[in-house]
Amino acid sequence: MDMTIQLAGSSGAEIREITDNFDVELSASKMDFELTVPYSSWDGSITYDCRIYIPDTEFGGIVKEIESDTNNKLIYVRGFTWRGQMTKKIISPPSGQDYKIISGELNACISSIIGNTFGTLFAVSSENTGMSVTNFQFDRYCTMHDGLMDMLKTKGYRLDISYKQTQAGGYVSVAAVQIKDYSEEIEMSSDGRMNFKSCDNRRGINHLICLGKGELKDRTVVHLYADGNGNISQTRHFSGVEEFAEIYDANNSDQDDLIKNGTKKLKDIMNSKTFNASAGDGLEDSDIALGDIISGRDYITGQQVSKPIAKKILRKIAGKVTVEYELEGER
Repeated sequence: MDMTIQLAGSSGAEIREITDNFDVELSASKMDFELTVPYSSWDGSITYDCRIYIPDTEFGGIVKEIESDTNNKLIYVRGFTWRGQMTKKIISPPSGQDYKIISGELNACISSIIGNTFGTLFAVSSENTGMSVTNFQFDRYCTMHDGLMDMLKTKGYRLDISYKQTQAGGYVSVAAVQIKDYSEEIEMSSDGRMNFKSCDNRRGINHLICLGKGELKDRTVVHLYADGNGNISQTRHFSGVEEFAEIYDANNSDQDDLIKNGTKKLKDIMNSKTFNASAGDGLEDSDIALGDIISGRDYITGQQVSKPIAKKILRKIAGKVTVEYELEGER
């Protein structure tokens, strides 16, 4: 796959190819890019609202930050990725309603949510996936990205995002695509000549004390517990030296919200297994996207998981491309 980095103006008209170091991260916590340009290479062609991207991939975005470092004689150019821009838009409940609820074919639903939020920059596929949701309820005030991902995941689909060049400029293509399970074909392991890290963390929180509205003895309190299989309930499983507790403070929440949001919180901080791997030009397969499933195995410790890709980092340094993958943690 061609990993040429392109620079275009704010209208999408191409300016030139970029050969400087490029770093893009796609993950739940960080969706941005950084271009590093030496003073000696700076020609002023990169300005705010320019587009920097690798065509036909989702690696890229719009320039919104330029930092000059005189000590290292470097200029750092940064911005949100296309996916990252969707994390900065909020799905709000309609006036007078508790939740935003949607029904319909998946791409039509995506189009309805995105609307003209990004003007003509984003174009949602009109293809009929043959899959629909009925009365899907978005979390209150969730990000556009998280809401759409949650909606699609209920049907085994994910967001497919890529930048398309055209003669007139370019646009970001968005579509619902079925999640692919590559776990029988692709394994992150030393046998695959990859550099990788695996971690089996058994010191996670297994008792979350959720504090809601009210004062002192009248405060709403919910105790949530995780068991050895990652199930969450209000029944204690671990005790003594095996119990690890933490406070979740949500002072305006009633009991139902405490249970719902506290469960999400506990899932993020309880015991977990994680795998991440990096590879050179041999694993540039950008068809493997966030949400697709691959496997990871550490033959030294015996750890193994088959999980969706939760993080994808592309780096181009001195002309060499590496792609790093991290699997969704097994809880």
